[in-house]
Amino acid sequence: MTQPDIAQPPFAALCTSLAALGTALVALASQLRTAGYEQYVESVGHAGGVMWVTAGLTAYTWYRHRQQHTG
Repeated sequence: MTQPDIAQPPFAALCTSLAALGTALVALASQLRTAGYEQYVESVGHAGGVMWVTAGLTAYTWYRHRQQHTG
């Protein structure tokens, strides 16, 4: 049985969490629009987009990390 690499950063958990948070914020923005809270829709939607971009950058960092530590 092999030991897990403790030094491996938790990229998968971070990327998944950020994407889920972004999705939840976009869904909240949609509900805010439906409820008539237009003044909050743009900022909440923007925060959701930032979370998705951050998840993408985390996935890219994970990819680069794996390339550097293989072979």
